[in-house]
Amino acid sequence: MSELVEIAAPGTAPGISAATLPQAFQATVSERGERTALVVHGENRSLTWHDYAAAVEEVATGLAALGIRRGDTVAIMLSNSPEFHIVDMAALHLGATPFSIYLTSAPEQITYLFDNAGNTVLVAEERFLDVIARTSAPLLRHVVVSDGDRSGTVGNAEVLSLTALRHRRLTGFDFARTWQAVQPSDLATLIYTSGTTGPPKGVELTHANLMFVMHSCNIRFPFGAEGAAISYLPTAHAADRVFSHYLATVTGWPITTVRDAAAVFAAVAEARPSWFLGVPRIWEKLRGALLTRFSALPEEQRLATTGAVAAAITAVRLEQEHAEVPAVLGTQVAADEERIFQPLRKRLGFDRVALLMTGAAPIAPAVHEFFLALGLPLQEGFGMSETGALGFTNLTTEIRIGKVGLAQPGTEAVLAADGELLLRGPHVMRGYRRDPVRTAEAIDPQGWLHTGDIAVIDEDGWVGIVDRKKELIINSGGKNMSPVNIESALKNASPLIGQACVIGDRRPFNVALLVLDADSARIFAEEHDSADTSPAAVAVDAHLLAAIDDAVEQANSQLSRVEQIKAYRLLDIEWLPDSEELTPTMKLRRRGIASKYADLIEDIYRTARPV
Repeated sequence: MSELVEIAAPGTAPGISAATLPQAFQATVSERGERTALVVHGENRSLTWHDYAAAVEEVATGLAALGIRRGDTVAIMLSNSPEFHIVDMAALHLGATPFSIYLTSAPEQITYLFDNAGNTVLVAEERFLDVIARTSAPLLRHVVVSDGDRSGTVGNAEVLSLTALRHRRLTGFDFARTWQAVQPSDLATLIYTSGTTGPPKGVELTHANLMFVMHSCNIRFPFGAEGAAISYLPTAHAADRVFSHYLATVTGWPITTVRDAAAVFAAVAEARPSWFLGVPRIWEKLRGALLTRFSALPEEQRLATTGAVAAAITAVRLEQEHAEVPAVLGTQVAADEERIFQPLRKRLGFDRVALLMTGAAPIAPAVHEFFLALGLPLQEGFGMSETGALGFTNLTTEIRIGKVGLAQPGTEAVLAADGELLLRGPHVMRGYRRDPVRTAEAIDPQGWLHTGDIAVIDEDGWVGIVDRKKELIINSGGKNMSPVNIESALKNASPLIGQACVIGDRRPFNVALLVLDADSARIFAEEHDSADTSPAAVAVDAHLLAAIDDAVEQANSQLSRVEQIKAYRLLDIEWLPDSEELTPTMKLRRRGIASKYADLIEDIYRTARPV
């Protein structure tokens, strides 16, 4: 760690030299106290760092009065809000381990987490009391309601308000001595994986793990003295904690909290973040919205804008191929940059963005090159909950489409004999909570974390992810294929295809389930003068079905014969985050899909006439 501290740029981030998150927080409060720390999007509410620190001390004192001590766990079920940051930081100052629960979790899922974490306290919004009442939580003793004055009981647990908690006192409690006693080896959080292949695992991340993540980021992407972050992803996911909560703790940047993720780009336009992370579906939605906006412009302006985008995309493709950009094209792109793209970035709120990331799943090349063409430095990265969301990134000076980048400083990477990507570094988790067997399966005796991803590493050290090791399709002929690559080709072929799931493991050929992108389908229906633009009507529209056929044919033309889709079904529903089909971060739950649509899949194979 000492080498990283020397390389880092001290002074630009008040908390960067700290060994624990409470130390970083207190250093930031000391330097940035009167500056804004927390802002609520859509509300006239904000807190300075001094306000934030005072609230943290009050809540920490209250939690201590409830019996929370170093090493205990505290569950949090809160929307993206100042209250989340206050409660989480308060628990950290006690040396406790706060962890978040996905807000859409069912009682059975919450019961599993409570049993694994062993928490006696939950801080939640009042609307979640009903679901909490249906859990089995014999250890739960206190439920703190963040947004109401409720009191009473839920099961065996006392219910009290956050206001009441902040007024509780514990005789002899020394706040400063308590947070100063927190050690780098103490657990800072539990991140429960979304469980694409089974029950979630509780990833144990220490203060040392997370401070190393901050140090490594500061080396590759030096923190500026001024900046801003946005919190809109689920706080149960490592990405939101790293890209907002811990980032702001170290840098002193204000965080804009966004309760409704659908409003994220309205918040971006106001907050003008310097760091921003979105999953691929977020970028797909923004691209679709911008294309819709462009098509609605007056003809002269529409032609100028779409022509500028097309020219810039051509330039991006040439640059990606390391080919020379013709002088005429370069001149046009430069003129369009000043006339069209620069004002557009300002309207979007991305005019001062320094780090723009996409992760959690592969992004379609067409989507990626679109944003590069707009002058937005969107780069793909790779991280895992098990590594504090840190792993590989592109460089701000070099972005390669289709690559997740170079290993972050301090991260080692190699490929196993079967092509699996292995990582090692100070950010690798302590282990899975109460699960030594799966911990030993994940981390070998040499300290290498087995990621479960098949990857390639070129001679320059750049990494490309092929697919999840367990999700590779091996057809009945023994051919190995990446479903992600095939799905990417399908989604890349038409904006009408919002989701695609390829099936073919131990089958004679590949088929697919396709889900319409609701916005693109509505626009398509309106352009074809359809009276009914509902999903059910659009999904059987002859013009749309022909367009989907064309898209599948186009995708197949880019795939080898064995990879091609021989039949598909178009679904008239939308797959939503944290459902049977998708994880909260919109990764496919392949087992869930295979189970839910088993009869339909069998019908596709029974009636298909492969060519």
